[in-house]
Amino acid sequence: MNYYLFYVVLDYSFEILRPLQQEILKRGDDVAWFVEGIEVDMSKFHPEERVLSSVEEVIKFDPIAVFVPGNTVPSFIPGLKVQVFHGFEWKKKGHYRIRDCFDLYCTQGPLFTEEFNKIRANAKSKHFEIKETGWPKIDTLFNAPAYEWSDKRPVPTLLYAPTFSPAFTSAPDLYEEIKRLAQDKKWQWIVKFHPKMPEEWIEKFRELTSDNIHIVDIESLASVLQAADVIISDTSSIITEFALLNRPIVTYRNSVPEPHLIDIQEAKALEQAIERALTPSDAQMKKIQENVAKLHPYRDGHSSTRVLEATLDLINRGITHLDAKPSNIIREFKMRMKLSYWRF
Repeated sequence: MNYYLFYVVLDYSFEILRPLQQEILKRGDDVAWFVEGIEVDMSKFHPEERVLSSVEEVIKFDPIAVFVPGNTVPSFIPGLKVQVFHGFEWKKKGHYRIRDCFDLYCTQGPLFTEEFNKIRANAKSKHFEIKETGWPKIDTLFNAPAYEWSDKRPVPTLLYAPTFSPAFTSAPDLYEEIKRLAQDKKWQWIVKFHPKMPEEWIEKFRELTSDNIHIVDIESLASVLQAADVIISDTSSIITEFALLNRPIVTYRNSVPEPHLIDIQEAKALEQAIERALTPSDAQMKKIQENVAKLHPYRDGHSSTRVLEATLDLINRGITHLDAKPSNIIREFKMRMKLSYWRF
């Protein structure tokens, strides 16, 4: 039996890693979760999921591999370190940053694979491999049932899903316009916030009195995406997840406005952009399909299988052909402080 560890920091990890957990258990292997910090809602764990509470327990568990949606993982955690990413946020600073923590990067699609291969080719230290696998989270997307709510009506459904980053979020600029549009019965709105969204903006949207707005706070983003006809966002990786469903996207001041996006610069342009999105041209839909082919061409629901196979392949081959990871004494000390672990 093989043992695997999921190293998590935020709630978004659940939907990313559970398809991978299902694949591991299907093979008769075992998996445990380890939570760094205090930002994960522990009530979201299922009763049957094993959660380790200390580094000592992790070391005793002795995983052969550690899967990480976040940016870092301590070197004193045993096992091959595998980066599975927390989104498609290639436009944001840091997505391609090599933090010297990982042995294997499992990329989502050709755009990411090509960039990481370039980085490795130019890197002084060749301490990691890259394998294109697709993203485990997407395994559940295409078959997910559409989210339902009591006030749902047979009219177009708009999903508003802004990012949390102050530099990119559309929430402050679009709030008044969404408030106005929500009074019109021709559409209905679902609002889904990023886990890091400031509480003040979550509360402002919760205070909207229109029956046409429904705030979503559920675990499965896939079902929310399935429920929408159009998504409104900004510079968030959720727009790529939605594009995989072959549906139109409206963005507000996207940092790199690609051809498949209906990008607006002013809040007053939102209504017209939505109207355009609800009746997309063939050319617009073709652009969406071309974008998907670059970012995540896999629609077979087997990305978790490919991640696991890539991990086992590297383990079986060994990592002696890879350079040693560069040391980072300051980060190592901070991680030991955070996790209260001082054995060497």
